[in-house]
Amino acid sequence: MEKPKIIAEIGCNHKGDMAIAKEMIMTAATYCKADVVKFQKRCNRELLTFEEYNTPHPHPENSYGKTYGEHREFLEFTLEQHRQLQEWCNGFGIEYSTSVWDITSAKEICTLQPNLIKVPSACNLNKNLLAYLSDHFGGEIHLSFGMTTYEEEEQIIRFFESKGRNKDLVIYDCTSGYPVPFEDVCLLELVRLRELYADRVKAIGFSGHHLGIAVDSAAVALGAEWIERHYTLDRTWKGTDHAASLEPDGVRKLVRDCRAVAESLSYKQEDILNIEKMQRDKLKKNQVRW
Repeated sequence: MEKPKIIAEIGCNHKGDMAIAKEMIMTAATYCKADVVKFQKRCNRELLTFEEYNTPHPHPENSYGKTYGEHREFLEFTLEQHRQLQEWCNGFGIEYSTSVWDITSAKEICTLQPNLIKVPSACNLNKNLLAYLSDHFGGEIHLSFGMTTYEEEEQIIRFFESKGRNKDLVIYDCTSGYPVPFEDVCLLELVRLRELYADRVKAIGFSGHHLGIAVDSAAVALGAEWIERHYTLDRTWKGTDHAASLEPDGVRKLVRDCRAVAESLSYKQEDILNIEKMQRDKLKKNQVRW
């Protein structure tokens, strides 16, 4: 199989600091050798009700503001900052991408013309958002299936088929938890998705929120063409995603292992491989043959 693409999702793990974001881009590109880094874009006034915006964060120890709205605004980068992030990505030789959570954010990010835009699990039933991306964005649309019923999955696929965009669609097996215990990863969902949708979409991936990196290699063996993991410079930093993220050495090892698994997934091209022939002559020379 072709080697899987690896997305190091920075999300909001930059703590609202452009210098940290730049370091994360550089590290993901030069040390981890990931293919893509991914951020997030939200219009918080559009996403949150007045009450949600002005209510204290449910976990104050992780909050960057007095209210949940202030917390979210602190972590939000402007469109011009995203333009700078994209330029840094280009400079370090790694692809820039972003998840969009609302139509305002989708309109802004579309102006940057990235190769892919992600729809997070939380937003995959927002028909207006899906329609806007289908009608106005020419690149790949990636979409996670966390918190989604089988019936809703089919409705999403049919929607993109009705728009003639299903062959630009990459869908992800995903369990939405932070972190996800292994018994809830449900990795064989990849098999189900491939059986149902492999010929209807562009590709199928795996977006994981588990601990460690063993599961991701298994996902590649089951046919995942994209692997997405949250990424941080320090898992002890303040914030809700850091504990379910990988640090740079974890991402580096994940990239290494997933590519090794993909390279090994092949059939023999001949009965006795070239690497075996010398050993065969040496080790089987005195055996009685059939």
